Amino acid sequence: MVEVRPEWRGGVGVYEFREQDAFRFARHVQAQTLERNGELKFRLCPYCNPKPTRDNLNSFSINLATGQFKCLRSTCGVSGNMITLSRDFDFSLGNEADEYYSPRRRFRKMKMPPEPIKPKPEAVAYLTSRGISEKVIKKYQITVQTEHTNILVFPFLDDAGRMQFVKYRKTDFDREKDKNKEWCEADGKPILFGMAQCSGSFDRLVITEGQIDSLSVAESGIENAVSVPTGAKGFTWVPYCWDWVNKFSEIVVFGDYEKGRITLLEEVSSRFKCTIKHVREEDYKGCKDANEILKKYGPDQVRTCVEHAVLVPLKSVIELSDVANVDIFKLPKLKTGIKQLDRLLYGGLPFGGVVLVSGKPGEGKSTLASQILVNAVYQEHKCFAYSGELPNYLFRSWIDFQIAGGSHITEYQNKWGDRNYTISDTNRNLIADWYRGKCFLYDNQSVDGEEKESLLMITENVIMQYGVDVVLLDNLMTALDLEPGRANDKYEKQSLFVKKLARLALKYNVLILLVAHKRKNNFTTNENDEISGSGDISNLATVTIAYEKDKELTPGQRRLKVSKNRLFGRVETGGYVLDYDEKSKRIYGEGDDLWVDYGWDRLGDGFAKVSDEEELVFD
Repeated sequence: MVEVRPEWRGGVGVYEFREQDAFRFARHVQAQTLERNGELKFRLCPYCNPKPTRDNLNSFSINLATGQFKCLRSTCGVSGNMITLSRDFDFSLGNEADEYYSPRRRFRKMKMPPEPIKPKPEAVAYLTSRGISEKVIKKYQITVQTEHTNILVFPFLDDAGRMQFVKYRKTDFDREKDKNKEWCEADGKPILFGMAQCSGSFDRLVITEGQIDSLSVAESGIENAVSVPTGAKGFTWVPYCWDWVNKFSEIVVFGDYEKGRITLLEEVSSRFKCTIKHVREEDYKGCKDANEILKKYGPDQVRTCVEHAVLVPLKSVIELSDVANVDIFKLPKLKTGIKQLDRLLYGGLPFGGVVLVSGKPGEGKSTLASQILVNAVYQEHKCFAYSGELPNYLFRSWIDFQIAGGSHITEYQNKWGDRNYTISDTNRNLIADWYRGKCFLYDNQSVDGEEKESLLMITENVIMQYGVDVVLLDNLMTALDLEPGRANDKYEKQSLFVKKLARLALKYNVLILLVAHKRKNNFTTNENDEISGSGDISNLATVTIAYEKDKELTPGQRRLKVSKNRLFGRVETGGYVLDYDEKSKRIYGEGDDLWVDYGWDRLGDGFAKVSDEEELVFD
């Protein structure tokens, strides 16, 4: 028998946590993950499965040393260990462990009375004051506590009639005196209220927020009315009611109407694939919920709300007439610092798309892309970079030289007689302070090859968490981290990767600079067909730029071509001639200022201070 930590064994131990089990579980639930600081972080919690917003991402994590997990969302807060996950998600821990531990979480076994619960007069009196008839009260077996007749008792029976959950509600709740208005029995299995009272018809299911609301729907003569156990934000019931709910062909969400939105609607719509409808806003008639409608307008209006429910609009479909009228010439753009290019693009590179920067190896496309990144930081944009060919320190060094400029770079002769360049430590620190909090780098030195598959996810997280709006991926082939396979598989993966990039750029209105190699052997006259890999790469780009050598130019010169400009249609296939300054690593063309000052060196008196020890003199 395998040893297990004492806190896990419950008497006899048969399981010991292994780090690989956490990764196996992630694959089991098909989760996107990121390993960070000794924890495996899940993009979305597998328990509450929240809507993917900035606040909801990466709330769930498994400690890779102990196997303990937790969700930091206040509406979820679930915690436990691998044994808990095994029980809740039918996940195998191995033969011995599976034999010892039950495959599902163990909930408290509720005692069922031999006869249906008879409502007490206090329950009937209160609920009839809310418009609920005694017939409906008896059907749902609502009563009050024996010693506290001001506390309603709602028994939650599953579709087999077994009690799984009990909820309490205070009828005379006083916000100043009482701590809670509602609470529930500990360790109950969270299920929908009213499952046992539903008919055998699975045509339509009405889901409300509160128990009195589902009773109000039942009062109107509507079959199959249920309510969630723990309010609009609690969705722990989903795994345990999943199969039952999916039997219905249609769900009508009858949530509370508050602040112009219907509670439950977004969450239910994102979790179930059957036809989802919701009560029309006008049918609420100024009321908050089903019970308020019942009391004010009667059961006929509640029934009208359900019968007139409308389909939830498709998220991906809108009316053409509702599309905003936008002047494309006034759209925000990023100035590249190359005046000829910015002029052609009416101000710079547009946000909301992928800009493809291509060229042959060693011809300077990465230099051009990093210089655009520097100009983005200068324009107060937050940036994120992935460099698959340079270690972190070399990427930073290259960026630092471009920021520093020739006047802050010292020329010296090394011991082999060659000319070299350096930036003082003082100036490097000033440069670091300049882009601190504004420029982030994918740490490719701390992760293994398998984790590069999550680059897209990491990019999206950085965009949301840090407010990044300019992304540099250099380059496409290293970003893909392709596994050996057939050639067409490679192209399919390239195409899918760039499609996802384009969607990401559009979704968050960010600018993505994608560096890609040109084909080694080029037999086409179409500039957009010269990119190595799938043809979709160029097709999906908003702007395509080529930066390359030319026989007519000097060794330090390159030709910049624009072969695609989806926004304005203007291209320049003849190209602009650009020069390269070896000392500052800067690229410049006609009308550009090679000595552009980014202002990082301005201290209190306007001068950078360099110690005598840091100065290097070139003779």
